[in-house]
Amino acid sequence: MPEVVLILIRSIVAFFLLLLMTRVMGKKQISQLTFFDYCVGITIGSIAATLSIDQNVKIVNGLVSLTIWGLFPIILAYVGMKSIIFSNITDGKATILIQNGEILHKNLKKNLLTVNELLLLLREKGTFKVSDVEMAVFETNGQLSVLLKTNQQPVTPQILGIPLEKEHGPTILIMDGKILKKSLENLGYSKEWLEGEVQKQGAKSIKDVFLAQIDSRGNMYVDLRINIEDLL
Repeated sequence: MPEVVLILIRSIVAFFLLLLMTRVMGKKQISQLTFFDYCVGITIGSIAATLSIDQNVKIVNGLVSLTIWGLFPIILAYVGMKSIIFSNITDGKATILIQNGEILHKNLKKNLLTVNELLLLLREKGTFKVSDVEMAVFETNGQLSVLLKTNQQPVTPQILGIPLEKEHGPTILIMDGKILKKSLENLGYSKEWLEGEVQKQGAKSIKDVFLAQIDSRGNMYVDLRINIEDLL
């Protein structure tokens, strides 16, 4: 078999196995990337690259190695759900860096962070004064969670005692020129009503609408299709 074809086959197999493992490992591996997850990701990528190109590595051996490295974090995650101590060992613990507006230098040194790096993390959260911070926690994924002091927190309707209407997320009624009948029925609207609403916003028919969305207050957003003939 030609070398190029062999590399193509090995690459395709490695790609789909890597895709499968990514789906099985879940979104947590991406949204909450710890140092352990980072190391696992680099190792899996390295194995997949080696499996694709290095013909000295048997494809079966490479697939077994990928499977082990993909399943191992999942097993550890399930064990961590049962044992907090084990979870702290694998993922680490969150550390308080600022409390009552004061920097905890001891915890800062434990995490090998300089004051400039701490200030950078604070600025990324929109905070420029350490004295405004009630508590700052350095999370296991390297992010900084900041709780501002009460007098520095933004004013909300709840604080002012202003009653608000309960809102639900916007609902899509038309997508790519097709009516989403289930969404329309759930809101209690008819097809005729929908056609009338989109015509008010310049559409000749439902097919002219790329996207139609309605919020909890009944406000309609309509995005019309681009007609190529109009551009010429």
